[in-house]
Amino acid sequence: MATCRSCGQDNPEIARFCLACGASLEEEAPRREERRFVSVVFIDLVGFTSRSEQLDPEDVRAILTPYHGTVRDELESFGGVVEKFVGDAVMAVFGAPTAHGDDPERAVRAALAVRDAVAALNVEQPELELRIRGAVNTGEAVVTLSARPALGEAMVAGDVVNTASRLQQHAPVGEIIVGDETYRATRAAIEYEPLEAVTAKGKGMPLEAWRAVAASSATGERDLSTTPFVGRSREVGLLDATWERVKLERHPHLITVLGPSGVGKSRLTAEFTQRISSSGGRVVRGRCLPYRERSAYGAFAAQVKELAGIFDSDDVEVATGKLRTLVERLVGKEEAEAVAGHLAILLGFETKATVPDRESLFQSVRVFIEAGARDEATAFVFEDIHWADSALLDLIELLAARLHDLPVLLLTLARPELLDARPTWGGGLGAYNALPLEPLGGTDAAELALHLLGADVKAAQVAEVAEGNPLFIEQLAAVMSERGADGTESLPTTIRGLVAARLDALPAEEREVILDASISGRIFWRGALERIARDPTCLAEALAALERRDLVRRDTVSRIEGDEQWAFKHVLIRDVAYDLQPRARRRDGHRHVAEFIEKSTPEVGEATAALARHWRGADEPERAVGYFVSAAEEAERGWAKQHAVTLYKEALEMTPADDAERVRFLRRRLAVAQQAMFHLGDVRVLELGSESS
Repeated sequence: MATCRSCGQDNPEIARFCLACGASLEEEAPRREERRFVSVVFIDLVGFTSRSEQLDPEDVRAILTPYHGTVRDELESFGGVVEKFVGDAVMAVFGAPTAHGDDPERAVRAALAVRDAVAALNVEQPELELRIRGAVNTGEAVVTLSARPALGEAMVAGDVVNTASRLQQHAPVGEIIVGDETYRATRAAIEYEPLEAVTAKGKGMPLEAWRAVAASSATGERDLSTTPFVGRSREVGLLDATWERVKLERHPHLITVLGPSGVGKSRLTAEFTQRISSSGGRVVRGRCLPYRERSAYGAFAAQVKELAGIFDSDDVEVATGKLRTLVERLVGKEEAEAVAGHLAILLGFETKATVPDRESLFQSVRVFIEAGARDEATAFVFEDIHWADSALLDLIELLAARLHDLPVLLLTLARPELLDARPTWGGGLGAYNALPLEPLGGTDAAELALHLLGADVKAAQVAEVAEGNPLFIEQLAAVMSERGADGTESLPTTIRGLVAARLDALPAEEREVILDASISGRIFWRGALERIARDPTCLAEALAALERRDLVRRDTVSRIEGDEQWAFKHVLIRDVAYDLQPRARRRDGHRHVAEFIEKSTPEVGEATAALARHWRGADEPERAVGYFVSAAEEAERGWAKQHAVTLYKEALEMTPADDAERVRFLRRRLAVAQQAMFHLGDVRVLELGSESS
């Protein structure tokens, strides 16, 4: 029997709701919260409230039903979550509960799609007379991951929601406006017009706003960087050598360029395919899309359309005619009907005909490619196959295995997530190479940053923070140019989104471990994780998996004897993982780490400063101040006067103003340390003088 928690009524096991009071009998899921950067979309009908006063309730519903359905379909097709309908207003969230890496752009594209879809709905049903306005805003929010929006449970809270609502109220009728952070994150993909700053209720300063006009690039595409192409000579050499073999020996080959977002896969491919084109080869491109217009064979369909001269604006009859003409020219009239018919099915032109098995479709693709590439060396480029349907991956591998005596290169680009979905990718193929693309080395990264910033100090700082990722270098350089020298203190939304998306793609156990590890810092120990982890038994397997994914690495030497020492591969991964966690989880984690360090070390050297920061993170100011002072005194003894000043300042900031005795003590010690730091140069001059004498 299931007993109701609300009224105590016993209910049969099959019951989901109490027979007496109607309360849910399901166990409440634990409340899971995270801090995330999200993009919020508000869409509202203009003038509908006053209009509905004059209408019968059934007429109101007849208007709202198609409106709500249209808006929901468009928002969800871009990966958004519709959190609520409030009368004629709709709110959706992008970036929660899962980040996609491009959520601000998705949100703006979705809002524009809503605008266009409502306009089309008015054409179809003029009696609706729908007029909308909308806004998109991006910022940090607390997200309840366990919320169920379909049941009316709020998922997102924070000023980002309030600001989006305020912006929407000031949007022109029929238009979409965006806030400052959304604009900065999407201006490369969306065309904007500036608007006058919005004076919104409850806001101390006017809100900067822009009107979104239209998308300036196709879905998933970006303008390639015009910065110098550096640090990829080895990779270009390997691709060149493979292409020469394909051409001269007529030996088909499959290559997969693997690397995380922003590492330069598309730029490398563009440079390489330009060399192919300039030497007389042919390049045919297709891209897998992450949402909306995607289809099972979308990338291959784009390649066929390019070869046949088919435009997306062609109607089905015209497109089918172009396809049949090309196929007849390549394979002859006898085979053309079957091959063209099968290709039409894959391209979505034929909706009535069927085939008995997939092998027939794939065989027609093979015949088509064999005929088309027999006399012209061709590179078929498939971009972003980590988003590909399994059917397309099957087709690519089949072509790699069965094409023979042809100058054909199959070049695929993918993020590491591909190997999660297809661990055996390329396995068993004799002519296959995986080309992992690593971040730029220190010298190359600095050269790229220097080109963007033109200042040695800033360039070195950007190169260090971005850790060799070309896109991150460009984003950080742009922020630093706009916001000044401290621009790298706050990660750009673009970078934060890409890293968060990579973390969200992890299995739950691995993601929990990497979040826990981030509390320790860039370096962490297994012993500390065992104190924090909800399930310590999964640590070994999770850490091994994270190392395989190149997110963390095990250090060969540990500073704590008998314990495993690990480190994040990139500090940006650690920073984003840490920022995802609410304050309560951070506090608990810092306390566990501090207790681990106290138990495992003699509390001297680096451990003292680490303890100070972890007890501060645990919201234990008394203990933190004691360690800050100890660390400062140790720095003074070692003549690290500047470091001592920093530590004393941190201790002073944490000390309550009413603790007069301690405040006086810290100010006195700080003054002494500052004086010593001021005269440190004189001391060095005297030391050099005594040495020369």
